[in-house]
Amino acid sequence: MITVKIDSENEFAMDLSQPDVSVNNKLFESDWIAIGDNKFHVLINNRSFTVELISIDEMGKQLIFMLNGRKHIASVKDKYDVLLQQLGMDKLLLTKSNDIKAPMPGLVIRVVAQEGQAVKKGDTLLVLEAMKMENIIKAISDGVVKTIAIAAKQTVNKNQVLIVME
Repeated sequence: MITVKIDSENEFAMDLSQPDVSVNNKLFESDWIAIGDNKFHVLINNRSFTVELISIDEMGKQLIFMLNGRKHIASVKDKYDVLLQQLGMDKLLLTKSNDIKAPMPGLVIRVVAQEGQAVKKGDTLLVLEAMKMENIIKAISDGVVKTIAIAAKQTVNKNQVLIVME
């Protein structure tokens, strides 16, 4: 069972584990056929739909899709996300840390980022050598490099702040 919220408005409990789709505990006969890359023709209770998957953000558990030519954004929660929400722990996931910390002790090989530089999620910030392996430390979100707290050829400890983001 998953929970799907479409366009930040309508929320549905869905079970996709069967050939037919269950939405809010109501069973719908369905048939899907691929008609192109990430494009499907869907029949649900004898109604026809064209669905095109535009993008998937697995970390953010969101997908963007076109339904009969209209763009929609769906947020997906699995049973674990629902449990975290029930326990009030979902808010902990939203806290954003501006500090990029060393995941392990090591030697800074190269600092790629510069103070004041705008970076995108996934951009390389620096290279850290640990146990004879080079580890690329990447930006975890979009932002601007505020402070670089280390230099190349410097040894660092686990959890030491390497870069502060804005």
